Amino acid sequence: MKSPQHVPVLLEEALEYLNVRPGGVIVDATLGLAGHSTAIAKRLGGKGRLICFDRDPEAMASAKVRLEAVKAELGDEMPELALIAKAFSEAASEIEPGSLDGLLADFGVSSLQLDEAHRGFSFRTDGPLDMRMDRRSGETAEQVVNQEDENELADLIYEFGEERRSRRIARAIVRARPITTTAELAQIVSAAAPSMKGDKIHPATRTFQALRIRVNNELGEIQSLLKSAGSLLKPGGRLVLISFHSLEDRLVKDVFREAGQAKVMKVLTKKPVVAVEQEQLRNPRSRSAKMRAAEKI
Repeated sequence: MKSPQHVPVLLEEALEYLNVRPGGVIVDATLGLAGHSTAIAKRLGGKGRLICFDRDPEAMASAKVRLEAVKAELGDEMPELALIAKAFSEAASEIEPGSLDGLLADFGVSSLQLDEAHRGFSFRTDGPLDMRMDRRSGETAEQVVNQEDENELADLIYEFGEERRSRRIARAIVRARPITTTAELAQIVSAAAPSMKGDKIHPATRTFQALRIRVNNELGEIQSLLKSAGSLLKPGGRLVLISFHSLEDRLVKDVFREAGQAKVMKVLTKKPVVAVEQEQLRNPRSRSAKMRAAEKI
């Protein structure tokens, strides 16, 4: 069995809704470890084109190695490949309008980022509080934790983490500053807001989520993609989006509903598609995944 970090979430379902055909033009907006892209490449064939985005240089480097192996395997049946080391919010400046048969995005943090302690995304391994998907620029989680005032911290933990105990957590963080590592932060949050009866997640989960969303402007990035994605698709082109928490899914759901009402897109998923029990057992990350798909009219 492959290890979880190499298992792309909702792979078969994504391929089905993308409706990948030989010779098509597909965008993988979140390349990551190239799990989805590998499967898409095999369906596109030698006359197809695959365009991949990722703003994380480490992820891009790992994906290049994997895609080179796929190219060696497929030979002439490997589609034309374009790797773009930019955020997917910049897709509209890189892609010709009306040129895509499909666009896939798998939002949130990648397995590569979670599994590497030095990236600072996970409280399960001790590392520096970084959390930037692109470490070449931008504010780190350490800067946010140590520089924001208590009210601003509480607001972002409540808004982006949907954490009801955000005030208590923010107060504890401010009292404990300076905080420099993931283990320190996780311990402070757990002490301030310990697990309650029935909790299935670590008490620091929502706080870490909130910081990550803030550091990487994740919701703003998704809004930019949603704004431009429809114009990039051909008529009949498919948009397939996988979310991992309610804030992401709500954005997608609202945009799809509005596009459906305006007769711009046909929504293909009345309810979000979720992983079957077998996939959830094999890949725990898939438990929170929700996929929605729409087709351009």
